[in-house]
Amino acid sequence: MPGNLTLAQLKEAVVQGAIDTVLVCMVDMQGRLVGKRFHAQFFLESAQGETHACNYLLANDLDMEPVPGYEAANWAQGYGDFVLKPDLSTLRVTPWLEGTALVLCDVQDHHHHDDIPHSPRALLKAMEARLAAKGYTAFLASELEFYLFDESYESAHQKHYNDLKTAGYYIEDYHIFQTSKEEEVMRAIRNGLQGAGIPVENSKGEWGPGQEEINVRYTSALEMADRHAILKNGIKEIAYAKGKAVTFMAKWDYELAGNSCHIHASLWDKAGKKPLFRDPKGELGMSKLMRQFLAGQLKYADDITYFLAPYINSYKRFQVGTFAPTKAVWSRDNRTAGFRLCGEDTKAVRIECRVGGADLNPYLAFAALLAAGLAGIEEKLDLEDAFVGDAYYGKRLREVPKTLRAATRALAKSKMLRAAFGDAVIDHYVHTAEWEQLEYDRRVTDWERRRGFERA
Repeated sequence: MPGNLTLAQLKEAVVQGAIDTVLVCMVDMQGRLVGKRFHAQFFLESAQGETHACNYLLANDLDMEPVPGYEAANWAQGYGDFVLKPDLSTLRVTPWLEGTALVLCDVQDHHHHDDIPHSPRALLKAMEARLAAKGYTAFLASELEFYLFDESYESAHQKHYNDLKTAGYYIEDYHIFQTSKEEEVMRAIRNGLQGAGIPVENSKGEWGPGQEEINVRYTSALEMADRHAILKNGIKEIAYAKGKAVTFMAKWDYELAGNSCHIHASLWDKAGKKPLFRDPKGELGMSKLMRQFLAGQLKYADDITYFLAPYINSYKRFQVGTFAPTKAVWSRDNRTAGFRLCGEDTKAVRIECRVGGADLNPYLAFAALLAAGLAGIEEKLDLEDAFVGDAYYGKRLREVPKTLRAATRALAKSKMLRAAFGDAVIDHYVHTAEWEQLEYDRRVTDWERRRGFERA
């Protein structure tokens, strides 16, 4: 579609002066784009094959602090380089940045040029390869929510992120009038993403004041993760250009709805033409394969929660009556459950996972969900009955882990994920989770000071 570039088209655009800069990016553990800005001519002459970056980029935290204790990269090893190898199939223009194109990279070992196993893109590529070996293609789509503020990032920082003015001041779920007030930014986002080769379906107001949702067309797992990472970065840049700020925090304010990332998944044949989740003769039109896939996601819900909720703040979102799930059960069309059947008895039948927040890394979340589903197929699991009713108050139901500490324990003990991705990869992310917990545990919060300064 328009926005995607071949190498020949990039060369022509450089000759014509339409493009002078190429962003060469990898995706870090937090799902962010990091990399370099190349002069387009130099990229074509010398960097389209590979460039290099410090390997601490997959061994640091949200604050870009080098985290001690990783096996893969540390001070004793000197924090050397790894290779960023552009995947030219991801080459595209970024219309919101003048004269600029962007390409995503695979992260490879500096010596033997194999993919770094714990790099997010490598995890998802490995999962796609496992599925392909069984004749499956995974199609996914992620719905992404965020809050839009009538603040700049600088003003939000100066206010210490307190008392910020959201773009709206009342609940605007599906409202047209209120979202018309926000249309200067949202129209620029929709058109910008479309112009970057990311097919936008729609945007809408969400439950919170100033809260938005953006939906793009489903596609294969890796392509969808690439789109997700680019659009999230693009939304931030477009908002910045308009003098606004956005946040993808899972729960930025105790009193307001959290930001979710609902993930829709289905399996098709290797050619991507035949839906394998549909059986018109099956209960609710679900095939045996689909039932096993969903049963795997439910069985291993605890194991994969960290990849859906990677931060301390992620778990603040799981509150009763907020459209964020607290129970890892499935239902037909019920937004109180963690997993929802969508597209019932059509070729578009799929499972929506409602557990993830907007702060997740799409590559890691997709890979974990697919690994759990594939385990269900391989183990030939039977699917429990669909839950009916209000899952928030259902008795004896499978809980979504309530804390990062609980999710980290489940990740560390997961035989399924260790078999899928290897001990070294899982240990790398367990260490990441433990560092996040440690950083929080040793901090004194505003809540503690307000509560205990005088009264304790």
